[in-house]
Formats: sequence, C-alpha cells, structure tokens
Amino acid sequence: MRFHWLQNIAFEDAANVGVWAAERGHEVTATRLYAGQALPHLDEIDALAIMGGPMNVYQYRDYPWLIEEKRFIERAVRLGVPTVGVCLGAQLIADVLGAKVTQNREIEIGWFDITLTPDAADVPLAQALPERFLAFSWHGDTFEIPTGATHLAQSEACANQAFVYARNVLALQFHLDYSAESIGRMLAHCDNELVEGPFIQNQTQITANLAQTEETCRRLFALLDGFFDPEPAR
Repeated sequence: MRFHWLQNIAFEDAANVGVWAAERGHEVTATRLYAGQALPHLDEIDALAIMGGPMNVYQYRDYPWLIEEKRFIERAVRLGVPTVGVCLGAQLIADVLGAKVTQNREIEIGWFDITLTPDAADVPLAQALPERFLAFSWHGDTFEIPTGATHLAQSEACANQAFVYARNVLALQFHLDYSAESIGRMLAHCDNELVEGPFIQNQTQITANLAQTEETCRRLFALLDGFFDPEPAR
C-alpha cells in the first residue's frame, strides 16, 4: 500500500502512525506543507493520514496551505481513499464534511480517559478499543459530528473525540499516535499553553505517564490494522 501523510508543523510528524506503516511494509511518503512541499496526485497514493498542528482549521492568513490541504482531503474522501486524521487532522476532515469546528468548552491537555459511545458498539472497527481507556490529548478546538458519520468516543472535557464516516474515514481528536518523544516536543514548543485549567495537566503530571505511550501505541496499531488492513498481516 502507498501510504501518504500530511505534516502541518515541523515538530508534529507521523509519530507512531508512521512506525505502523513502515512495520507493516507499506511504502511511506509525506508532504511537509509547512515547508511548501507540493501535494501528490491522488492516483499516486492508496491511503492518507493527516497529522496535528497548533493552528486552527480557519487560520488561513498564518497558514495559507490549509486551503489547498482541505481541497485535497475533500477529494480524497470523495474518491474513497482510506483516510485517517488525528487532532487537527480530524478537525480538517470534519470541516470538509460540512461539520462545524469551534473552540471546545475546555482546553484539554494531558492524560484523560476516553469512553466509547453506545453507537460504537455497531462499528466493528471500534472493537479494537476497550470501552474505556487512557489517551493523551492536546487541543483547544473541537468538531461537530458530520452528517452521516458515527460518533465513536468522548471524554469528560470533550464530547466529540472520534468518528467514522463512509467506511473510509476515521477521525481521532485524541493522540494514540504520540510517542514519548512526540510529547517531549509538544512540551518544548507549546509549554506556554500549560496554564491553570480543570483539564490542563502540568509538565510533571504529563511526563509521569509517558510509559503509557507503549499501551497507546498498541491500541493505535490494532485500530489501524482494522481500518487500513482488515486482513491480518502475514
């Protein structure tokens, strides 16, 4: 499979999504949009991942590539390209599907429980996840669930944490993709966001749980296997 991913900022790469793709033997390529790289033709890829970033989906003046990125995602979804988005990537998918992306009622930064929704019971892919699990989050915005999508997960601070759409789209607000190194880069580049708040952990609380990235990586691999490669890897 020709697996392509989109990078919106230098310090947020494909992390364990990229590790999964490489370990499964897929051909992996990337577009670093922040560096001005051109997007590929859609007939050159078989699968797509859109990664995170500190910007919001409407911040065109500061990040002008978002306009073309959205057009690319919309075409990919329309053509049935299997597409996964994480954090900003999930918000971009929601936006191109006609759902609103707005400021969440709370900023959510740190390790928090994610709970599957009742609707997730009807989605075979969701069987890769337990009913309740710990995941890392770092976001201030949220998305509405697009029309025709299935709402998969929620947290105390954020009602809409994941959805699937048309069997070829998976959107995750939380980060199963982050490695300990990924979180370290977030702490280095975005530590100014660690202000007082009911759902904002401090650096000590965040780093105390870095060992959890081993378990979240296993959950990610199971989820991506079910989404991109429904047949067991040989």
